[in-house]
Amino acid sequence: MKILDRLTLNPKSLFLIDGLGALLTAFLTGVILRKFEDAFGMPQKHLCVLSILACIFAVYSMNCYFFVGKNWSTYLKIIAIANLMYCLLTAILVIVLYQQLTILGIIYFIGEILIILGLVYVELSFSSKNTIV
Repeated sequence: MKILDRLTLNPKSLFLIDGLGALLTAFLTGVILRKFEDAFGMPQKHLCVLSILACIFAVYSMNCYFFVGKNWSTYLKIIAIANLMYCLLTAILVIVLYQQLTILGIIYFIGEILIILGLVYVELSFSSKNTIV
């Protein structure tokens, strides 16, 4: 069974996917990339901001997964828009700090943006269906 088919059975699981992804992002930006700042080139103060935002998104998504009932699509749209804003912020940082970033840093942040944009596409697709779980 394909992942999208499984999500059709329980679209609220997108919150779990989003929350776990945000936790991974928070760990990577808040711990790994900060520890190896020279290898990625992103200043620690910016990594800290990205990590805090990811933590907030993780708490939001996990709470939605466990506590939101029938009106889940509205909450899914909210996190999708928040994720888009995170991508925009990350893209701005990559552009502004381009000269400072290493190839590894550029690859990481562009990859992160692409993954999040894919998730946003799925979230918006499912939230527009307005299915009640």
